[in-house]
Amino acid sequence: MALIVVDTTIVNVIVPSVIEDLDATSAQAQWIQESYAIVFAALLLLTGRLADIFGARRIFVWGVVVFGATSVLAGLAPSSGLLILARFLQGAGAAMLLPTSLSLLKATFTGKARGQAFAVWGSTIGAAAALGPLLGGWLAEHVSWRWAFGINVPLSVLVGVGVLLYIAPSLRTRGRIDALGALLSATGLALLAFGLVEGRTYGWITTVHPLKAPGLTWDSGPSPVLVALALSAVTLFAFVRRQITLGRGGDASRVLMDVSLFSIPSFRSGNIATTIIGIGEFGIIAVLPLWLQFTLGYSALQAGLALVPVAIGSFVASGASFGLAAKVAPLGQLRVGLALEVIGLAGIALTATPDSSWWAVSAVLFLYGIGVGFATAQVTNVVLNDIPEQSSGQASGVQSAFRQLGSALGIAALTTVFFSSLSTNLNDRLAGMDRPAGQADQLSGAVTDSRRGGHRHPGREPADLCCRGRGTRRHDRRCRPRRIHRGGLRPARTHRLLPHPFGPGPGRGRRGIRSRRGIRGGRRTRLIGGQATRGSLTRPY
Repeated sequence: MALIVVDTTIVNVIVPSVIEDLDATSAQAQWIQESYAIVFAALLLLTGRLADIFGARRIFVWGVVVFGATSVLAGLAPSSGLLILARFLQGAGAAMLLPTSLSLLKATFTGKARGQAFAVWGSTIGAAAALGPLLGGWLAEHVSWRWAFGINVPLSVLVGVGVLLYIAPSLRTRGRIDALGALLSATGLALLAFGLVEGRTYGWITTVHPLKAPGLTWDSGPSPVLVALALSAVTLFAFVRRQITLGRGGDASRVLMDVSLFSIPSFRSGNIATTIIGIGEFGIIAVLPLWLQFTLGYSALQAGLALVPVAIGSFVASGASFGLAAKVAPLGQLRVGLALEVIGLAGIALTATPDSSWWAVSAVLFLYGIGVGFATAQVTNVVLNDIPEQSSGQASGVQSAFRQLGSALGIAALTTVFFSSLSTNLNDRLAGMDRPAGQADQLSGAVTDSRRGGHRHPGREPADLCCRGRGTRRHDRRCRPRRIHRGGLRPARTHRLLPHPFGPGPGRGRRGIRSRRGIRGGRRTRLIGGQATRGSLTRPY
């Protein structure tokens, strides 16, 4: 499961290298990131039901094959178009893996051993989410972005062989797939995922940035996000109504999501907790690297290292849960995990100040990681504990969908708050430095908008901004878009305007300021024709 989560977070760090190597446009770079998450979320309910009908082990093995094969395609992609296709297909493979892995754990283990198995599963998910940016940053700086996908191949082979050798064939239930229901669920979840992830980029109400797709440019009127969320609500409502109708009409064999499962208290409450956990876990992991890079000048690798305490704490929780399994019920461990997460989040809010030490922040992140380990592992045990064996596949699919909903909500809410605060504070500081109001607005907007690729010079794409010889390690180190600055403006150097909260450190001057490289892993800022642009396009997870 670490492969699924790592591939969700690692791409956000390697995108600048992908842009340079494949001459990707800003629209293509966005789809390289979005396609995986959207397809992943869209197919969770369907693959969960397929696991009940055809067997969880069979669907899991198919998922491993698809995930491994598409990783090869992504790693060898000669163009951005083929990479986008590979990411779409990779999302389908990931959707086959997540719910079926839960079904296999539930069927394979019982009693105390089941709680321990879910503890390992949950800690792996939490640690992988934190380690993804670190791995991506290291590969982008020292090897090649292509190995971010290449490492999936041998691991997929090992996982597939291990499952075939050591996991017994799964039980199957008689049933059919409701084609209309599958279409409604996939469409509704895909639109919901797109709307929540892209709200800040394209605007929640009106269009603030053009949406570009093959044969389509949406640059005015109501935001595509608003339209997507409205259509998602209508589609998902129609899906739920259809599932209720099929269940009451005596055609339960076609039901894609058994709505009656929500009458089970542990399943209903557990899915609510899953959503809350996803909001906090993925939201904070999205915002912390942005804060470290946008305001403090950290490189991608340094920002990834800062998240390592979360991963360590998650593994510590896994080991502790083994001893607690016989003494503390899964629900009790879940409550402990949620309480530690709340304490950790409060601690981050209190310690992430200009005069805090790095060790204080790390200690809080370690505590938060312990909470993530307990909560992520045991919430799955709580959700599936009272579910009949023949319905474990669709129950796992439902929980996986709630997890994705929570992560999307967390990313949308926290990144919106972060960038809004960054823009406001930066604008105030620029205005205090006697910058004209219009110029201050332009520069603060350029910095915050660089998350989605910045305001590029009309007609220029990343291909125009680099030298020749792409695809080599020498080029990756030397050929970065050079910084052009006119009129003494340095818009992306926000860490020169905001104090460093951790004090002096490696790579920073005596006043705690990075002295050479710009924000976002050293990609320089450009100012061309009065518009600030960036040599990289970055997005949160």
